[in-house]
Formats: sequence, structure tokens, C-alpha cells
Amino acid sequence: MYIPELFKETDQQKITEFLKQNAFGLLITQHQGKPLATHLPLEYLEKDGKAYLQGHLAKANPQWKTFDEQEQVLAVFNGPHSYVSASWYSIEEVSTWNYVAVHIYGKLRTMAHEELMPMLEALMDKYESDVQRPVDMSKLSKKTLNQVYGIVGFEIEITELQAKYKMSQNRSEKDYDNIVENLEDGRGTQAAETAKLMREFKPDLSGNK
Repeated sequence: MYIPELFKETDQQKITEFLKQNAFGLLITQHQGKPLATHLPLEYLEKDGKAYLQGHLAKANPQWKTFDEQEQVLAVFNGPHSYVSASWYSIEEVSTWNYVAVHIYGKLRTMAHEELMPMLEALMDKYESDVQRPVDMSKLSKKTLNQVYGIVGFEIEITELQAKYKMSQNRSEKDYDNIVENLEDGRGTQAAETAKLMREFKPDLSGNK
């Protein structure tokens, strides 16, 4: 991913939190020169001093059959994003787009069957935590749990991580604040989320004219 120095994010804690909050990613592999991609939850975790992503996909999805061919795979995560109009600047400029994106490269291995249930339990615990009547996997019938035989689990050992926070760091403080206010002005959920992140993220803009 092309990342100008101004937009490069290196704060590991911030990136980790982003991955946990925006875990629905895109897994990309290749087969005979053709890219293959699947949208799916990819959970970030750390163990034994290394970082990983864990996920699963349906056996009916042929992408898993390419796993053994891969020297490395790419996982892509997107955060809030929004169009930014040049009319919100104090000087003439071109319009742009603000966004957050993280690209992760790594080595993928297919999980053994006995690894699947702990991974699925952790996944459900995370996403059922704020549900009024959460699903308890330990209470599901054997028939329902047998669906685990219809998925393929995998783990990616992260070898490279690239994070881009393009949040108007190149604008003056006046323009930055004006962009935030306009994004908050009823332009939809993505714009509002981008504005919220810009307020939390706001860098030191004193050196920008």
C-alpha cells in the first residue's frame, strides 16, 4: 500500500485496537495468476511473542484449496471513510477522500479440526457479549455443532503490517476543524464516523499554514 510519510501510522496499540474494532476484512490469495478474495471476520491475537490473525471460511468456498500454494497472503481492513470537498478549505485545492486502511501480510496455515471449536467459541463470546439473549455454544445441539465440519479454519502469522490514517494531516487547523464540522452535518454514518475519528486523532497542525 502506498503510504506517504505524513499518513503512516506506527503506534502498535492504536493499530491493534483498530483491528479489534474493524475485524471484518478481506483475505486475498492467488491461484494460477488470478487473485481470489473472501470477505470474512479475521480476529487479531498475540501468543508466544508473535501476532496472528485467525479466521474460517466454508468448505464450499474453493479459496481454501489454494492455501497450500501461498508463500504469503494479504488481509485488508477498512475503517471509517468519507469524501472531503475542497470547498471546505480556506484556499483553492482539489477534493480528496479521508480513510483508514490496514494491510497485513503473513504466512497462512490451515488449522487442525480440534482447533476450530476454541476459535469459534472465542469469536462468539466477543460478538455475543452485547446481545440481549446471547447464544451459548455449550448449549447448542450436536446436530447444530456438526456444522463445524463444513468450515475450514486458518491462522495467519503476521510478517508485515502497514497502516494508513489519511485524516487531513496536511491541512491547516482551521481547515481541519471545518472538515470535521461539515462531515458531522448530516452526511451519513460513514462521514460521521470519520469526523469522530478525526476529533480523536487530531494531530499537531501548528506547522501547517
